[in-house]
Amino acid sequence: MAFPTAVNSQITDAVTQTNVEVLGDAPAQALGTLYQTMAHSLSLAAQNAVSAQQAMNELSMATTTACVSALLGTGSH
Repeated sequence: MAFPTAVNSQITDAVTQTNVEVLGDAPAQALGTLYQTMAHSLSLAAQNAVSAQQAMNELSMATTTACVSALLGTGSH
């Protein structure tokens, strides 16, 4: 129970309980935000890895095409 004031004690108790609930929920919300941020970072890392792999595959295909073309004498180097 809060100290006696000019305000109804039920009101001060409700405000106090709400403040305590907010403070109690803060760590859980912070961890939830942390987990979402970590998941997003990991998904971006995976997306970057796939993009790099695709770029290397395209480079490999272009190199193979140039080498086969040079062997057959059909392309310009």
